[in-house]
Amino acid sequence: MAEITSFTERTKASLREALLDAATELLPEKGYTALRMADVAARAGVSRQTVYNEFGNKASLTRAVALRTTSEFLEGIKQRLENADDLITAIGMAVRFTIEHARENKLVAAALGTGEDLLPLLTTKGEPVLSAAVALAEQQYVEFEPSLGPEAAALLAETVVRLSLSHLVLQTHSAAEAAESVCAVIAPAVIAFTRKACHD
Repeated sequence: MAEITSFTERTKASLREALLDAATELLPEKGYTALRMADVAARAGVSRQTVYNEFGNKASLTRAVALRTTSEFLEGIKQRLENADDLITAIGMAVRFTIEHARENKLVAAALGTGEDLLPLLTTKGEPVLSAAVALAEQQYVEFEPSLGPEAAALLAETVVRLSLSHLVLQTHSAAEAAESVCAVIAPAVIAFTRKACHD
């Protein structure tokens, strides 16, 4: 019985991934407004009802695509945070990776370029993306600098994430330059927070 349940779960997970793959490919081509559930179904080789059964509606499907894309980014960011020698270096590496990877990712590039109806996934409707990125950064910052404390780490993390998104949306600098500017702003704050913790 357990084997049947495990097989069913794997099959369902595989179907979900196939639908997310299809939607991820189609969104840069069509944008959110023109995307139809039937398009996703056709690309994945399933019925339209199957897509509705899995996600309910187009908004839920698109959110799932955004969250999966975010998780891929977060894994790359986590690796860079773990491999840095100090907190500021870690922040710089993470910001640079985020911007470089975003500019190479077709879905994100479309949201930042011609896909105006996709941009809210990163901005006005980007709360799940923001929350996930901030939570990861906060955890890593405290591991680097335990003296920061959760409140300071959360504030720094949210500031870094928002600055990174700003550089993504308005691309006036290279990824390296953007990372340097974020670190220039954040470094004094990190020093101030750690000094305050030492004196408390």
